[in-house]
Amino acid sequence: MARAARERSEQERESPHHDATGLHLSALPPSEADVIDVLRGVDDPEYPGVSVVDMGMIAGVAVRDGQVTVDLITTFSGCPALEVISSDIVAAVAALPGVADVAVRRSAEDWDTSRLSEQARAVMAADFTVAVAVPGRPAECPRCGAAALVEQSPFGPARCRAVHRCGACSEVVEVLRA
Repeated sequence: MARAARERSEQERESPHHDATGLHLSALPPSEADVIDVLRGVDDPEYPGVSVVDMGMIAGVAVRDGQVTVDLITTFSGCPALEVISSDIVAAVAALPGVADVAVRRSAEDWDTSRLSEQARAVMAADFTVAVAVPGRPAECPRCGAAALVEQSPFGPARCRAVHRCGACSEVVEVLRA
């Protein structure tokens, strides 16, 4: 049975309907929207359940002749998760029909908290007790909703977060910097 499947696979690769890599020639390259849709399944490793799309980390996608380029904005320079995120993006996009190659480029665009989707903010608050700083507005406690956060340390568990305490409920809260 396995031999028959292997022979069938070899015949398909050698057929006029497949290229030298075995890619089916009738597989049309994905659209940019298809790529964005698959990226909705790639989570930021620090926040499982929050995709790189909802984090606002995707600056752009280009598809040309089966070659896909994803421009990635990092939340801060030196992000230790950058290689993991890039590798997850390559794996997810490469699995789309019609993709011959995937490149992830680091965008020069600056990331800030205004890029976060409402979904990302909700998951970060509910699942991770992380508040989001927005320029010109005080961050709200993800537990009680009070705008009474007081910085305890500018240094949190990651360079993009600081540690605060809520003056209303005393909850210790990480705040994602703006």
